[in-house]
Amino acid sequence: MRRTARLLAAALTTGVAAAALLVPASPSVSATQTGLLGSARAPVQGFLASQLADLTSGKLTVLVHGRTLQDARSAITRTGMTETTSFDKIAVVAARGTKAQIAAARLQPGVTYLEGNQEIEFTQFTSNKATRGDEALATLSGADGTALDGKGVSVGLIDSGVDPTHPYLRDADGTSAVVSNQKVLCDPLEAACQVLTVPNSVDTDTLSVGGHGTHVAGIIAGRPTTLADGRQLHGAAPGANIVSLSTGAALVILGADTALNWVLENHAAPCGPGVSAATCPPIKVTNNSYGPTGGGAFDPNSATVKLQRALAAEGVATVWANGNDGGDGSESFSNPPGQDPTGGVISVASYNDLETGTRDGEVSEFSSRGRSGDRSTYPDISAPGDTITSSCRIYLVICSTGMDPIDAGNYNTISGTSMAAPHIAGIVAQLFQKSPGSTPGQVESAMKSTAYKYTFGAPYESGSGGVTTSFDKGTGLVDVVAAANSLP
Repeated sequence: MRRTARLLAAALTTGVAAAALLVPASPSVSATQTGLLGSARAPVQGFLASQLADLTSGKLTVLVHGRTLQDARSAITRTGMTETTSFDKIAVVAARGTKAQIAAARLQPGVTYLEGNQEIEFTQFTSNKATRGDEALATLSGADGTALDGKGVSVGLIDSGVDPTHPYLRDADGTSAVVSNQKVLCDPLEAACQVLTVPNSVDTDTLSVGGHGTHVAGIIAGRPTTLADGRQLHGAAPGANIVSLSTGAALVILGADTALNWVLENHAAPCGPGVSAATCPPIKVTNNSYGPTGGGAFDPNSATVKLQRALAAEGVATVWANGNDGGDGSESFSNPPGQDPTGGVISVASYNDLETGTRDGEVSEFSSRGRSGDRSTYPDISAPGDTITSSCRIYLVICSTGMDPIDAGNYNTISGTSMAAPHIAGIVAQLFQKSPGSTPGQVESAMKSTAYKYTFGAPYESGSGGVTTSFDKGTGLVDVVAAANSLP
């Protein structure tokens, strides 16, 4: 048994935790509150409020939200702050400023919210049998008439990085599943971040001393492979492509949001103008296995939520790991952005098939639970995340924690909701191949309405749209065949 390979993100001290999530955990104050200046102020995120309370000198990085992009920029100019980065489509501008300047920005016309630059962290024989993924691959085809393997879809992977040269990510002709390789670079103050294109041959995971991203990439789109011990592996969508956005081993909100913003601006042509969709398919889903330990309150005003809602409106789904903090339903430990009710924003709990491929297994002990009775905090769906074998170089930090290195240390077994989320991201790619005209919300609904109701854990309750759900496993175990057949 490889159960000893389980890895909890919170236990890591290396800065490359194995399954965590994103977004500020603290709620904002009321928009109608008044401050020392006696005027109505724009609301401020709780994390930023705590930063300001402790700030006696120096400057902070803040995200200034405006009714329009010009409103945000004008506020920065009027208060003397320095602009560093902007997310134009959602009217958010990052800037550096003193405590007094930030307080003054809250009073500027058109400013709707101020957000801090919170630190975040990153949060494996994939059970394609339990999800009926193997059956779907063997018996179903996409709208293009080819096997249902995710062909024609790219998955945006925001993670530590990817090794495009790993054999699990190489096609038979030697080309890589990674069609676009991006590196998010932030300055030493973590006040400004930019996305740079690097050659597809560059191993950004080793550069960041990571390992997490390459493991996740294999779960999404690992090509059919026979290991030295005879085991046969493939990712959830072995025909899909990867667009890698490497944030490095350490994360802040601004860096992760910069990656999401790049997807928003480039999802239709992620390899640039003039490169055909046949060579470089559009991004239809992003995988996000990172954020704060312990979950937190959903913040609809955050830049992260604004970005994922804009992506959904443009046809791109967003998948989140639900977290590795366990729980018993007495409080919510769920990933904050995954709690977004927007169709196409999908949070994933970890399912344990007991290493047998059974569909009647367990919710992983580490998988974060929502709060019983508050269905807005429940995960959306379950997917295998316990003892998952995938691409993982043994000399990298995350990979060295696995207990089952094989094939000269090129593969290892790790557990976490970080491993469950990419399973769903790959399945979303398959479903978009099956039904290219579907919206992200329709794809999410197809998975949730057809999920297999395994009975371990909390009972199912009535949920939205007549679909039952539970605080530990969401709507049940994803069923690829049933979900695909439910789409037009």
